[in-house]
Amino acid sequence: MPLPRFSLVIPAYNEERCLPRLLDSVDQAKRSYAGGESAIQVIVADNASTDGTRAIARERGCLVASVEKRAIAAARNGGARIATGEILTFTDADMRIDPLTFDAIDDVLTERVVGGATGTTLERWSPGIAVTFALMLPLVWLTGLDTGVVFCRREDFEELGGYDESLRVAEDVAFLLALRRLGRPRGQKLGRATTAKTIASARKFDEYGDWHYFRLMPRLAARLLVNPRATEEFAENYWYRPKR
Repeated sequence: MPLPRFSLVIPAYNEERCLPRLLDSVDQAKRSYAGGESAIQVIVADNASTDGTRAIARERGCLVASVEKRAIAAARNGGARIATGEILTFTDADMRIDPLTFDAIDDVLTERVVGGATGTTLERWSPGIAVTFALMLPLVWLTGLDTGVVFCRREDFEELGGYDESLRVAEDVAFLLALRRLGRPRGQKLGRATTAKTIASARKFDEYGDWHYFRLMPRLAARLLVNPRATEEFAENYWYRPKR
């Protein structure tokens, strides 16, 4: 059998509620891909789930990578280790991908592009969410860093050593920065496949409130002045001990 063109890695911890809808969107994108469904391999990197995440992934025909270290960087790397695609792609389990995702990545990932991301939109909007989103957009425009479905060539991922597992948060930002540094001497840049944005879950806004960034971030900044480990503690409570 020929190797797949794409491997899509989905890190997942207790995602039995969101994973099915993501996989529905992945199935649609596979059917829409000009290279055919068999060109896309789907891997769920189960990050020590205690619910039905693993069973759902297997029932839906996904490969499953077991990753015990509770760090999203470790989950991404664990999925990549069993991937066989030419192009590695990564998305979170609470997202839904666009039907044209893989075609859009093919269009963007030229010789002048080292990798990049599709970008996202939110599943619901409110004044608080819109203001939060708007504040982040200038950083995306200025740096070229984005989220959604992140993509790169396998050989470049391996050269970088994957995601930095010492980082509990912002490992995706660090990876894209490293990818940009890798491509710069070759005349390559980061690309954005924004014709195929993912739809991101608003569950953090549902849990903490639509204006919570403006409440939590100043509090975190103040705590960092007296406790350098405040970011790690915040990450543990905000991302690694979810109510699910």
